[in-house]
Amino acid sequence: MLELDGSTGGGQLVRTALSLSALSGKPFRMEGVRANRPKPGLRPQHRTAVRAVAQACDATVEGDDVGSETLTFEPGTPTGGTVSVDIGTAGSVTLLFDALLPLATVLDEPLAVTARGGTEVKWSPPMAFYRRVKLPLLRRAGLAAAVDVARTGFYPAGGGEATLLLAPSSPSPLSLAERGEASGVRVYSTASTDLMDAEVAERQATTARERVEAAGHDVTGSQMTYVDTRSPGTSLVVRADYEHSVAGFDEYGERGTPAETVAADAVESFLGFHAGPGAVDEHLADQLLVFLGLAGGEMTVPAVTDHVETNRDLLAAFGYDVSLERSPGGVRLVRE
Repeated sequence: MLELDGSTGGGQLVRTALSLSALSGKPFRMEGVRANRPKPGLRPQHRTAVRAVAQACDATVEGDDVGSETLTFEPGTPTGGTVSVDIGTAGSVTLLFDALLPLATVLDEPLAVTARGGTEVKWSPPMAFYRRVKLPLLRRAGLAAAVDVARTGFYPAGGGEATLLLAPSSPSPLSLAERGEASGVRVYSTASTDLMDAEVAERQATTARERVEAAGHDVTGSQMTYVDTRSPGTSLVVRADYEHSVAGFDEYGERGTPAETVAADAVESFLGFHAGPGAVDEHLADQLLVFLGLAGGEMTVPAVTDHVETNRDLLAAFGYDVSLERSPGGVRLVRE
């Protein structure tokens, strides 16, 4: 059984360990789960990810309670079918899906995972990012995955519901060494219906378009959506299309933050990325690292975050070594 140190990171370490354990068949014990976080141990969203992956691969689990700082996971064989879980809070549904997404590479039958919680939550990818940026990029590499959204859920009430649909997949090595020429920008603006009178979705989209075009880029699409939710809220995703890659930049609209500021911040992140090196930004690279470890290939990023470093170490513990090469043209991550 692998002995893992959970104190070097947060919930990402738990999710990645779950994925790699289910894929490799290697059991693990993680001590010090989120030990250096303000609220150590498993939170509801992490506990639900453990239980969802356990259902999907018939695992034996110990320590999957809220607050637990020791988790033992002994996987069975991933199978198709259906899994249904409820985070019980506004914990991120997209982060929960991240723990399950790699299972498509070992499935014999389709798997559908329905999760209830938050679909638009600060510090996690909003659903438009997941559906319009991350999954399209992975589908290019042969991963058969999609998400259906039944209800949108903003923090703090949550109440969202979405289903991750996975089909047996044999992904090809990632080929993200260069992004190539830019081909346009798309804007996805979402707001709760109680903000319709204030035209928040329109203001976010308009500001994003104006700032992108002022910087010399074409806006090839703009989508504004109002959704019924338990809590008011907004989110914005700016998707940049390139010859060989896709990049996404998102912002979550908190109470008191003008729609124009939300849009300006997202566009600023895009422009910063565009001015530098890398085929994908460092945050998406962190999310793609497991697939690089599994399928091989390469990707270039502007810089390496602590999340990427800790994920690399965890991949190595399960036998998936990803090398790192630094140069003026960015950081190259490679698995032969």
